This record gives sequence, structure tokens and C-alpha cells, in this order.
Amino acid sequence: MAAQNARFTEFAGWEMPVQFSGLKQEHEAVRTQVGMFDISHMGKFLIQGHDLLQHLQGLVPSDLGRLQPGQAQYTVLLNRRGGIIDDVIVYYQGPSETGEEHGVIIVNAATRARDKAWLLAHFEDAPVAMEDVSKAKVLIAVQGPQAVAVLQPLVEADLSALPAFGHCTTPLLGQEAFIARTGYTGEDGFEVMVDEAVGQELWQALAQGGVTPCGLGARDTLRLEAAMALYGQDLDETTTPLEGGLGWLVHLESKGDFLGRSVLETQKNKGIPRRLVGLEMTGRYIARHGYPVIHEGEQVGEVTSGTLSPTLGKAIALAYVPKALSKPGQALEVEIRGKTYPAQVVKKPFYRSPNRPSK
Repeated sequence: MAAQNARFTEFAGWEMPVQFSGLKQEHEAVRTQVGMFDISHMGKFLIQGHDLLQHLQGLVPSDLGRLQPGQAQYTVLLNRRGGIIDDVIVYYQGPSETGEEHGVIIVNAATRARDKAWLLAHFEDAPVAMEDVSKAKVLIAVQGPQAVAVLQPLVEADLSALPAFGHCTTPLLGQEAFIARTGYTGEDGFEVMVDEAVGQELWQALAQGGVTPCGLGARDTLRLEAAMALYGQDLDETTTPLEGGLGWLVHLESKGDFLGRSVLETQKNKGIPRRLVGLEMTGRYIARHGYPVIHEGEQVGEVTSGTLSPTLGKAIALAYVPKALSKPGQALEVEIRGKTYPAQVVKKPFYRSPNRPSK
């Protein structure tokens, strides 16, 4: 990557590329063609055991029992107060010949150690084994409308047959690879988990095939346009999924007890005090993380993420505001360096790609 003129920064103990050719060029490549990201810093857990999904059910608000082999569920790990410990993806691979079920859990880099300890503590009395392969495996995201075209020649499986959140294990460059049709950009694409040597070979093969290397900067602007939350900014242990705009992950009717259920039931019945909303600024003033949100001269909330959208050419942001002020069209203000500037609540996502596959 250094040979590709990447600018690096430290993140969660990893040296991560912020950008290569430039944020705007990388962002546009993913929206219109294809880009690749080294996301090896993400936590990667292999899990196996009898009744695997059943043992995971009590830790998340989503009904994992609906998953079939080759399917995945984006969900959240909850504490007893209904707060979000982390947002994760659970990939269900199904049973082996021995009857044990297998799966993969991908977690955030900054919370990997905490998530690992949390899961192991809850698996202590369960017939579930978990292996942390975070440092042993490379994870490369290939994202954009041309993702299938550039990746297909390198793998045996028919990638076009994978639905959104589908996954498979297939030979890639002669070695076994785990490939999922998931991503963090709002575009079609894949996340590929392989051994380190294969990962290096894959990166070079994609680069030679014209795929644009992308850094953390473009990953952040892409995910924000798609209104995808960033843990530690938009979500944390004081936030419930209902407050964080993730109510579609809460399946109270179809599953039994889980950590934080009583809190979510109360919020569902009585209403939530605040909600994560999308904001669009008037003009090009950019609302950044931590900026106060103002209504009628009083601070009513705080911006969690904000940027100038390269695709839309508008300043966009996510912010927590009282539920009464959360409807699209609501006029608010954001305080920027001591002055207030007009903003408006808008529907999320800010941008919806026409290229994303269906589930």
C-alpha cells in the first residue's frame, strides 16, 4: 500500500490507509465503478457448536432462528439496559457432517477485545467454541457496481447468484476463501476473508485489473451517504437500537427473551426520548461530530457524524434530537464555531444506490 502512495493513520492499534489517490476520486470510483478497501482491522470470530443460533439468540434483539445456511443478519449485541455493545454481522454457514453448526461473526476493530470477552462469557456454559482469527485473516472489501465483474474471474463460485447478505466458501486464487455480499458503502459489493498471503495476491490482482484502492476517508463518506451508523459515534452503550434508527433489527414478536428486552418493550410501548435523524445543512457549512443542534435558541441534541457529500454536493449529518423534533421537514440549527446555521431533518438514507442487489 505504501507503494501506492497511501497516507496512513493509527486506528484501533492498526496502521490504516486514509486515502490513496484522493477522497473524492476514491468515493466516485465506488459509486460509479469499483473500489477496494483493506478492512483487515475488523474483528473476525469463527464460531461452531450444537444449536449455535439458539445460543446467540439471547444476546441480540434480532431473530437469528430465521437464518438459513448461506444467509447473514446485521444486528447488535445488547447489554441489560438495552444499550448497544457493538453492531455486528452474524453469518450462518449451517451444520457440518458432525451435526455442529458453523458461523462467522464480524465485529468492529475498536470493540474486538470487549466483544470477544462478552461472547466468551456468555458461551461459558454452552457447547459453543469460538476462534479469534482477527490477526490471522485478511479482509478485503470490493465495492461498487462493477464488483461482480472484477472479482468473478478470480473465484469458482457464481457471485451473481449470491443475494444481498448471502455468503459462501469457495476457491479464490487456488485457496479457500469466505466471500459475503455485504459492505459498508451502500453499493453492491463483497467482503472477502482469506489467509494473509492470498490477501496480498488478491490486492495486487485487483489493482492490476484497474480496481481503485480506497482508504478510510472514502469509506466514511460512502457509509454516511447511505446513513450507515458508525459505532462509537452514532451508536454506543447508552443508545438503544430503537433510538439509533435500528428498530427494524428488533423482533419482539417472533423471539423469546434476550438481554435488554424489557427496556425495548417499554420504549416500544411508551415511546423513545430521542432519535437518530438525518440532517441536511442549508449551504455548504459542514456539521461535524460533537456540534450542538439548536431549536428555538436552546440546545436539543448533538451531531454524531457529518460531512460534505461528494455524490450529492450537500452537507449532511446524523444527529440525536428529541422525538418530537425528529420528523422530516423539521427546521433546526447547528452551532458551528459559535454561530448557528440552518438545517433540516430529512429522510434516511441520504443516497440510495440503484445498483444494490435484493436479498
